[in-house]
Amino acid sequence: MRTAREARNVAVVVNAGSRRGAAALDRTAVMLEGAGLGPVRTHPVRDGAELAATLDRVVADGPDLLVVGGGDGTVSCAAGRVAGTEMTLGVLPLGTANDFARTLEIPTPLSSAIAALVEGHVVDVDLGRVDGRAFLNVASAGLSVAVTERLTPGPKRRLGPVAYPVATLAAYRHHRPFTARLEFPDGDHGALDLTDLLQVAVGNGRHYGGGNAVAPNASIDDHLLDVYAIERGRLRDHVSIARLLRDGSFVEHHRVHHLTTRRLRLTTDRALGINLDGEVVASTPAQFEVERNAVHVVVPRTSRAAVLDGARAEPERDAP
Repeated sequence: MRTAREARNVAVVVNAGSRRGAAALDRTAVMLEGAGLGPVRTHPVRDGAELAATLDRVVADGPDLLVVGGGDGTVSCAAGRVAGTEMTLGVLPLGTANDFARTLEIPTPLSSAIAALVEGHVVDVDLGRVDGRAFLNVASAGLSVAVTERLTPGPKRRLGPVAYPVATLAAYRHHRPFTARLEFPDGDHGALDLTDLLQVAVGNGRHYGGGNAVAPNASIDDHLLDVYAIERGRLRDHVSIARLLRDGSFVEHHRVHHLTTRRLRLTTDRALGINLDGEVVASTPAQFEVERNAVHVVVPRTSRAAVLDGARAEPERDAP
């Protein structure tokens, strides 16, 4: 399938618990059908606990196009289920950060997102895995987990993206540094033993944390993971790092270790939770890997995401 209009069977899953999900729930199917997609079957999720079971049931029906409305955690959950299938994923950004949608350059207003979906085209993007669990943007251990635990639905609805720096400041004051060993099973790097760390993060996509860039050259389809580890350092170090988060140039800071790889084994001096696109659902020790061209997803015609898609999608030819 090259465009959303080619879909003969469209399923929509809307997480009504996401920041704008409840308001969009009743309008989404009507707007999609009005824009030329249909017939559309809508499957509302009233509680986060229902999400996995709902997606399992919908995916088992085998729709051509699965449209998911919600935040990054909702979209990642869906991406993990359609990965490796012929099913195409459509994204309606209804959460707080919407970093995957930002990477794909999908507009935030519901009407604009639906128009971009209907008029868009399909590309292939990579998927990150942590011990088999899927993530699209970033998986991380350390400070980000404490931030996520403070990002309850109330502040996210009231403050929107501003909730992220507010939660980060609160988490930083109570952070306990840790030691980590980074090993690379493919042998592309030597093992790293790092101490006094603030955070270790592994990025698959371009954006995280409400618009911060993983690294200056990070891409959702480069078949690589961007790994960075931040040393605790002094407060003024983190102030200088924070100023460089938006464009990803913080990875060049002397307190930051950065490299790219396809597989990573992370061990820490104590078991740490791992945050996958806003959901703490794994823990160290853990193995990270990238699943290449795993997800077919609709992007706007004007999107600059997945620029490597055409070149990488061609089948490999035997050497003469």
